[in-house]
Amino acid sequence: MTDTVQCWLVERDYWDKNLVTLVYATPDGERAQTSQRSTTMLRQKPPTAAIEVTVDDLEPVEDDEERDRYEREVERVRSQYDPDDEI
Repeated sequence: MTDTVQCWLVERDYWDKNLVTLVYATPDGERAQTSQRSTTMLRQKPPTAAIEVTVDDLEPVEDDEERDRYEREVERVRSQYDPDDEI
C-alpha cells in the first residue's frame, strides 16, 4: 500500500499555449506537487481544493518564503472550501 497525504491547492498559474500550472502543498508547506494541465482538460475536470498525493510524488519546498506562503494559502483554502469543492 502506498502512503498518501492530503494536499491543498496553493497556486495556479496560466501560461501560453493554454497550459495551467497547479501546485498542491502539504498543510505545513514543506512539500508540494506541481502539474501542468491544458485548459481543455481543466474544463472537463476542474481542480478541487484538495487532492490525495502519493508521498513519493511530493517535492520539498526549498525556499523559506515560498514554504511560508504555501502554509498560509493552505490555511486560507481549508477555511473556505471542503476538499472536494471545485475551485
